[in-house]
Amino acid sequence: MWRLRGLIIGAARSNEPATRTPAPMQKTSMPQGVGRNSIVLPFIVAATYFMESLDTTIIATALPQMAQSFHVGPNEVSLGMTAYMLTLAVLIPISGWIADRHGTRTVFGSAVVIFTIASVLCGLADSVLSFTLARVLQGAGGAMMVPVGRMIVAHNTDQSHMLRAISTITWPAIIAPAVGPTVGGLITTYASWHWVFFLNVPFSIAAFAAIIIFVPNQSGQGRRKLDVKGLLLTSASLVALLYGMELASHQETSLIFAGGIISAGVVIGLMAILHLQNTRQPILNLAVFRVKTYTTSVWWGGFARAGMEAIPYLSPLLFQIGFGLSAFHSGLLLLVTATGNLGMKTLTTPIMRRFGFRVVAIVNGTAVALSILAFAWVTPTTPMPALFAVLFAYGVTRSLQLSTMTTLSYADISEELKSSASTLWSTMQQMTTGLGIAFGAVCLRLASIVRISEDATGSHPFTVTDFQWAFAATALLTLLPTIAYWRLPHDAGHSIAKK
Repeated sequence: MWRLRGLIIGAARSNEPATRTPAPMQKTSMPQGVGRNSIVLPFIVAATYFMESLDTTIIATALPQMAQSFHVGPNEVSLGMTAYMLTLAVLIPISGWIADRHGTRTVFGSAVVIFTIASVLCGLADSVLSFTLARVLQGAGGAMMVPVGRMIVAHNTDQSHMLRAISTITWPAIIAPAVGPTVGGLITTYASWHWVFFLNVPFSIAAFAAIIIFVPNQSGQGRRKLDVKGLLLTSASLVALLYGMELASHQETSLIFAGGIISAGVVIGLMAILHLQNTRQPILNLAVFRVKTYTTSVWWGGFARAGMEAIPYLSPLLFQIGFGLSAFHSGLLLLVTATGNLGMKTLTTPIMRRFGFRVVAIVNGTAVALSILAFAWVTPTTPMPALFAVLFAYGVTRSLQLSTMTTLSYADISEELKSSASTLWSTMQQMTTGLGIAFGAVCLRLASIVRISEDATGSHPFTVTDFQWAFAATALLTLLPTIAYWRLPHDAGHSIAKK
């Protein structure tokens, strides 16, 4: 892993003379008053991000009802979730190029429209095929919506307001995984699964109206030639990695087969890095990895994000399989985590300004790992106040760590690299989400395999003990980047933390 990181950073450094970085964005049609009202932009982007994140997490609880409606098994319906994830992997790398060419407001608004139409089609689907096709279209909208939204905020926020702006657009990723299962359980229990998708329509209409009024239409000063080879290599690598991770999470799939696909993704990824190193106008500009704060927060912080993304997958399963709770009651427990997330949001900016990014990353990074480890001691007989304390502590520390890493990634990025930084950040986020879920699933599988091999009775595939081992491994993964946090300069992110 250290060698792979060195290759990426080495590629970034060696391509400096040969790679022409994207030109700064130019304003082609700036709505009147957008400079004075630029504080609104992070909230618009956050709203669309929340819609996309909630849609991703809310579907899991609706799968059984959808499977019954389609007259198939739940595993077949999950094909729609996989199709969505793979569509994101293919299209996210090109989002920056499209926005540079056609304008941020045009692409952002179009993405919201596509996402809305696809949501309606998902709700009207009457078969696995029609649902999967609608999810592919929805993934196309999501792939353009979130990365371009981040670009808009980065290009229209000065350094004095960057800390608060980035904190605003990170709250959807923090809140949605916690409230998604609860909302999904409520809708599927008291309405029908169709409303899981129809729920997006009013949010989308409001977001589109706000985009037309407040978002400027900005594009690159020069029209970059599309790096087709780089796009194909990058997309193929991401698809192989994410699909391999998805396969690894299924009990019926061979881990060796899934590992082979993941290995192929790694090899193609190395080929993509070498290509991006030697082309003048790459689809993804690795020059951003010359910035230490960006490398630490995006690359090494990705391990922590993967660990934190595993918890929304593992904890509902623990409550339902290990504790015997219903999906709805399991979702209600996760509201405690959402409360911790929300409660920390008002304190995030003051804490980062008071102690600095490096101290917060180290101390809170350790704290979030310990809060995850605490899940390993939770059993069906654990007193409810103690369980609430674990869930709340995880919510608080997760919220602060995600906000810290996201904000730090933009601290030292120059104007001409913001588009590439945003696209790479979104790509890595999609990767770490898939990695986190797969990591939790694989840990559960390995723990159950070891236990069953020692127990000739072959009891239930997953027990509380299996979950304990999975949480312990996840805590270790989350703690790993602390080594990189120690190597940050003491004044890391000082340019925005003190403004």
